[in-house]
Amino acid sequence: MFRFLIRRAIGALVILLIISAITFVLFYVAPRDPARVACGKVCTPETLALVKRNLGIDDPLPVQFWHWLQAVFVGRDYSSFGHCPAPCLGYSFHNREPVLGTILDRFPTTLSLSLGSAVVFVIFGVGTGMLAAVKQGKWLDKVASSASLIGSSMQIYIVGVIAMYYLADQWHILSRPKEVPFTENPAGWFTGLLLPWLVLALIFTANYTRMARSQLVETLSEDYVRTARAKGLSRRTVFFRFAWRGAMGPIVTIFGLDIGVLFGGAIITEKTFGLHGIGALSVKAVNDNDLPLLLGVVLVAAGAIVVFNIIVDAVYALIDPRVRLA
Repeated sequence: MFRFLIRRAIGALVILLIISAITFVLFYVAPRDPARVACGKVCTPETLALVKRNLGIDDPLPVQFWHWLQAVFVGRDYSSFGHCPAPCLGYSFHNREPVLGTILDRFPTTLSLSLGSAVVFVIFGVGTGMLAAVKQGKWLDKVASSASLIGSSMQIYIVGVIAMYYLADQWHILSRPKEVPFTENPAGWFTGLLLPWLVLALIFTANYTRMARSQLVETLSEDYVRTARAKGLSRRTVFFRFAWRGAMGPIVTIFGLDIGVLFGGAIITEKTFGLHGIGALSVKAVNDNDLPLLLGVVLVAAGAIVVFNIIVDAVYALIDPRVRLA
């Protein structure tokens, strides 16, 4: 298992390096010059050169990327700000604030939104799929299958607005989404994110219901499951010890992909519910042409996705030993 995780970690570092390099290059393909934007309307060539030097973008592109990588691992000295200890993601072009501190202020909102909704839709989706598989062909199975088709066709920016209007504004069943630190008020944190969790769960649950049902129906017809039944094991033992474990592999894989979807779709989700996480921060970085902030957001978001996928790989390896041997 240890060697398996080491391989995954090395692959993750390579992925993060490639993502950072691509983001760095794409930034300079954009027509807007951050130095000219920061210089203002009345900008002489001498002032523009000074601004570029202060922003650290007067060097060739490969040199700039190398300096950025060095700052991440060993820190960097800035003429305008002094020493920035590792991991240093630089300073924002727009407000001159440390990028890492800005991201850490916003990251808990996105993390709470993503993980909270993931817990809800996995529990509801897998649970409903298990019931549908056990009651295969009966009314519960048909209702769950039909509801999953409806749920998978919904969009967050439509369902979210409707849910906020009726559940929060009109009927006052739930609170409007708000950002409350968990360490300060756990109850306020829970109620402030409950509505986004439920809306996301409504959309994502459908995939897990269909996947869990199809996998369990297939696994329950396998020879080793029928053999377990023939040996006289109880229905519950057969289901949870043999069938359930065999069906969880693809579901765990889908879960790892959906974590990436949640982080990648944070822009739409946070905009819909009026939250201020790294999704909204990435939009601000693009609008301000702020390379350090944009690189920092991409690196942190990609790093979170990679870490969660390594955890998913480890869980998958525990479920199916063949993965470790491969």
